[in-house]
Amino acid sequence: MASLAFTAAPLPSLRSRTAVSKSLLLKPSPRLQAQTRPATLRTAALGFNKTLSPLIAFPKLADSAQLRSSGLTVKAAAATTGGGSITPAKQPWQGAAMKPLIASIATGVILWFVPTPAGVTKNAWQLLAIFLATIVGIITQPLPLGAVALLGLGASVLTKTLTFAAAFSAFGDPIPWLIALAFFFARGFIKTGLGNRIAYQFVSLFGSSSLGLGYSLVFSEALLAPAIPSVSARAGGIFLPLVKSLCVACGSNVGDGTEGKLGSWLMLTCFQTSVISSAMFLTAMAANPLSANLTFNTIKKTIGWTDWATAAIVPGIVSLIVVPLLLYLIYPPSVKSSPDAPKLAKERLEKMGPMTKNETIMAGTLFLTVGLWIFGGMIGVDAVTAAILGLSVLLVTGVVTWKECLAESVAWDTLTWFAALIAMAGYLNKYGLISWFSETVVKFVGGLGLGWQPAFGILVLLYFYSHYFFASGAAHIGAMFTAFLSVASALGTPPYFAAMVLAFLSNLMGGLTHYGIGSAPVFYGAGYVPLAQWWGYGFLMSVVNIIIWLGVGGVWWKFIGLW
Repeated sequence: MASLAFTAAPLPSLRSRTAVSKSLLLKPSPRLQAQTRPATLRTAALGFNKTLSPLIAFPKLADSAQLRSSGLTVKAAAATTGGGSITPAKQPWQGAAMKPLIASIATGVILWFVPTPAGVTKNAWQLLAIFLATIVGIITQPLPLGAVALLGLGASVLTKTLTFAAAFSAFGDPIPWLIALAFFFARGFIKTGLGNRIAYQFVSLFGSSSLGLGYSLVFSEALLAPAIPSVSARAGGIFLPLVKSLCVACGSNVGDGTEGKLGSWLMLTCFQTSVISSAMFLTAMAANPLSANLTFNTIKKTIGWTDWATAAIVPGIVSLIVVPLLLYLIYPPSVKSSPDAPKLAKERLEKMGPMTKNETIMAGTLFLTVGLWIFGGMIGVDAVTAAILGLSVLLVTGVVTWKECLAESVAWDTLTWFAALIAMAGYLNKYGLISWFSETVVKFVGGLGLGWQPAFGILVLLYFYSHYFFASGAAHIGAMFTAFLSVASALGTPPYFAAMVLAFLSNLMGGLTHYGIGSAPVFYGAGYVPLAQWWGYGFLMSVVNIIIWLGVGGVWWKFIGLW
């Protein structure tokens, strides 16, 4: 324990001083020597420079001084309980958590040396080993997600499994950038106060219960889904800023132990229902038209917008009702009801007064961006271009600064790991591993000699849970949809029915992970839900959705004559 010892000695001058290791020698003038009162110490301090001020500033230290008429020496001495020197505190380890790192590396090394199956190229198998090692690292997190993904890309380049251009090719993909841009929008939404204003409006209308608040967001998103064909844009540009503002307004913040008050449940609920709303309409997810196109190419039947919506509306609404309620029961917010919340929200709205200039700019920019997301296809403006245009307005007007964008570390981290997974998953498909997997599954299921119902059930489960290997719904559909639809039809499944089911599941399977669909990294990146819980509840909700869509949906599809 450090202490200061005060001893007396005559010294010639107040202003001259000599620095000595672990001590500071103060030399008073003759006038000062004549003063023997303890108050002298405090008065003399006024003549010292900044070197002494920390020592004199503590009254307890001054009280412990031993003052003598002959002069003054102030000595700072370090002491320990044992009388020895201080042992410097050991710096905590700043590197990777070793056990998770070893587990991740071991996964890759073991699979790397497993004999390559017939029909699979060496490059494809080695990339699978690196990909699975990266996934294990992302789950166990020996380092932040972006760092783990970067190590995976580095390993793929070092082993010459991928070229540098191939490994980093997905950084030119629009989806990771759209997600990053969503975080910048969220910054402006909250900074201007517009997010709080809208959040208080929601709370004033639905805030008497957390469940009511959740349902209001869920069905608002579902109503917007058919008009905005990018789930990333809906989640990141509109609902993430709103949900974050609601959480903050209700006292639920990241990093201070209040995540469970509302934020954890609300983030997970909004994410899980975003995959449901994406499945309900042909135009609710960018990859849905791809499913329709592949259906026509395979069975020569067209899935129209009305046909899709009619088939999906009943199981979709049931899922939108059941999933938030089930999560509310098994992963509940700690604050379930707040009867005074609507009144308090109205009071805060009154205190906020009219909209500020920056709020008006933010609102106008949001309307511009959403309008381009809805109608941009008519003029050739895609979702990410619209988002860049919106951010440009915010930067030019100073509503958001570039320094603030650079400070959004979660955005850049998400961009890094999501782009890395897209690249590796994409090259697994290009190297032929996915087609080999599809053919193997087809031969296995076809050889079981089952009726079309159980055979199709097996195909559905294999198609659905193979999504753990994909970071994009479009990539999964492009790689496996045609093969599975062809086999299902060959086994006796009504072709149009099989196509519809596979198309719906191509959205629902996005809820499995934090990278499986565009809205996943958006809501996960907010930081309210730990990764293990994200995956665990993702798997549980996948089972619930499969039961609802094949159970309730199956009855509905029978009623409308789909099979």
